[in-house]
Amino acid sequence: MAELRDMADPSNLEGQARFGVDISSSLGIPMPDLRSLAKRIGKDHQLAGELWDSGVREARILASLVDDPKLVTPAQMESWAAGFASWEVVDACCCNLFDRSEHRFDKAVEWAGREEEFVKRAGFSLMAGIAVHDRRATDEQFIALLPVIELQSCDRRNFVRKAVNWALRQIGKRNESLNRAAIEAGERIASLECRGARWVASDALKELRSPQVQLRLSLKSKG
Repeated sequence: MAELRDMADPSNLEGQARFGVDISSSLGIPMPDLRSLAKRIGKDHQLAGELWDSGVREARILASLVDDPKLVTPAQMESWAAGFASWEVVDACCCNLFDRSEHRFDKAVEWAGREEEFVKRAGFSLMAGIAVHDRRATDEQFIALLPVIELQSCDRRNFVRKAVNWALRQIGKRNESLNRAAIEAGERIASLECRGARWVASDALKELRSPQVQLRLSLKSKG
């Protein structure tokens, strides 16, 4: 914590706030500096817990980088989720750590159905993180997430709907089969009578149908 405070740069706080970051506990440390520090520390589960308990933004992000996903328990995930108050910390936890936990799919579905804004975002952020990082996950596991995405797509809260959209797009970019399934899900979402869902669908479908994505997936299937 002393080292983090030595790295503090208050000049970055204004820029962070413009991106919707909760700066009430922020030291203004850039992410590259945090990643460099995490690399030097290595994996340390106990330290991660202590960093999280500090409540400091950068310490919590660092905790997500140094914790060992093999040691993460559902109780820990719930404990950290109870402290979610910023989209950035949510995404750091989900895409640096929780998406590598053996409990990742269960928590993604559970959190997606919760009412708390940042816990709900975490459910979909976790889906997106799994889609990007988990090479061993099966198509069937992701197809099972699509009805959850459809069910929650009418949530009009900005931090939630952006994560719903993110999850749909990342699932649809894994391979050609999931691309077709995600596009079909997007078409069903587009037919829903709510503004939030229409944005989720139109934005996701634009990318999933784009020539760039289609070409990449076609080349991937051949290679």
